[in-house]
Amino acid sequence: MAGTGARYFFLFLVGLVMGSILTVMAVRTWQARQDPFPDALMHVQQWHAVQLKNNLEANRCNATDTLPHFAALRTTADDIEPAFPKLRDDARFTKAASGFRAALDAARANPPLTCPALGKTLETIGGACKACHQDFRG
Repeated sequence: MAGTGARYFFLFLVGLVMGSILTVMAVRTWQARQDPFPDALMHVQQWHAVQLKNNLEANRCNATDTLPHFAALRTTADDIEPAFPKLRDDARFTKAASGFRAALDAARANPPLTCPALGKTLETIGGACKACHQDFRG
């Protein structure tokens, strides 16, 4: 009887290992089919937005500290519609993306030179981000 229990336990362990391996393979296959571009784009934009916020908190509000981040945000803003092809024809989505680009164009054309001005500019840009995220982030 002790030998039978050991066999069942061994078969249970083999099944557990095989199930784990197959689950990992299935998850990896599903992940490989996902497009990493939308998440990557949002991560890069978030990083630049955090850098601008850190500059504000560190009282580094000169144009030389902020313009590179505004430029990077504006460059990546051109990729928003291609990153989300299912939303490309949604009027609310294109309006929000255009508003984001307009806020960044204004920040680059007339860069904030003081920390209070940078704070207002960041609020405007954040509002443009929020306009899209409220409707489409999920």
